[in-house]
Amino acid sequence: QRNGPYLPLKVPDGMLQYMASVQTASGEPFCGGFLISDWFVITAAHCQLGNPQSVVLGTHDLNNADDTMRYGIRKCKGHPTFDLSSDIMLLKLSRPCPLQPVLLPKPGMKVSANDQCSVVGWGSTQTKGSGSRHLRMANVSVIDHKICSNEWGKFDVKLPEEVICAGGYGTNKGFCQGDSGGPLVCNGTAVGIVSFNYLSICDYPTYPNVYTGLNKFLPWITNALAKNDC
Repeated sequence: QRNGPYLPLKVPDGMLQYMASVQTASGEPFCGGFLISDWFVITAAHCQLGNPQSVVLGTHDLNNADDTMRYGIRKCKGHPTFDLSSDIMLLKLSRPCPLQPVLLPKPGMKVSANDQCSVVGWGSTQTKGSGSRHLRMANVSVIDHKICSNEWGKFDVKLPEEVICAGGYGTNKGFCQGDSGGPLVCNGTAVGIVSFNYLSICDYPTYPNVYTGLNKFLPWITNALAKNDC
């Protein structure tokens, strides 16, 4: 049994201004994302299924979003090798965003078991629940890859080395549906992207939450930013 929402903490206004709400043509939020430059947001490739049309940047309260905070998506491109370790997509905005982007990891940067990080999003606060209108976060610990791999191996899921596991395992903290595409942030650096949990169940923290590790994709991201195109 758990008590409270899966992302239990409300994010204070003014913090984490790089957070993006990925939305449909009608303005419904369905995924998260994060600003990495004035022109680009990163989200999860599986968010393409929701047909993203815009992102909202600059407010934590989606009820307060106005047209100045809404950015059209000029182009979106998932990584060409989409698989369990490559759940990543770049969104090019229709105009530049003046907000401060999140830091990306330096080449070779690794996270270790028990590192303290945070996951952020507007997703559901319980299984099959409605999404939050206010940005929320949870502090989570990185889980040893071998332990994570063994747990997911019970379901014949072979986890690639590049994924990161944190939260949702022996704890009541982690992500839920609607948080997909948001960042795993460690020491102010985005190191992962919310990818998947067990059968979309958030209320039974038996199996670790899984994130796409960003390190592997730094050359691909750097190339897109340099060309200002994806």
